[in-house]
Amino acid sequence: MQLRVADCLIPLAALLGWPAVVGVSLGCFVGNAYFMLGVVDVVGGAAANLVAAALIFYLRRRLFPACVAGSIAIGVIVGGYLWIYFPPPSIMGLNLPVWAAMVASITLSSLIAVAGVGHLLVRALAASGFVEVLESRGLKTYLR
Repeated sequence: MQLRVADCLIPLAALLGWPAVVGVSLGCFVGNAYFMLGVVDVVGGAAANLVAAALIFYLRRRLFPACVAGSIAIGVIVGGYLWIYFPPPSIMGLNLPVWAAMVASITLSSLIAVAGVGHLLVRALAASGFVEVLESRGLKTYLR
């Protein structure tokens, strides 16, 4: 199970729009390139973040379900290739097939980071007056 703190930033796409979508995708690309597992991880991880952030942006009117959808996208995409690099995990004592174990493991960790912490982060920023500060400086926000 990987719990990536940076994944908590993916739901910011609901608040900040396409700049956040592109930012979390490029950030993942650079981070994965630096810690190079392989080309598949560099491209696949960035693609997973792009899909997840775009889903969250388009479904932002219902933020929590959007975050869950983004988490599932990350789990399926990253779990779909991560088994190439690591042996399958045992989940609560169950030895699942390789691909299913990776998808379940990555989806679970992504649900915690994206749908849990990331959702709370966006809600806290929206409630704190942060949106008004951004808009007063000329930045466009999307979540109301």
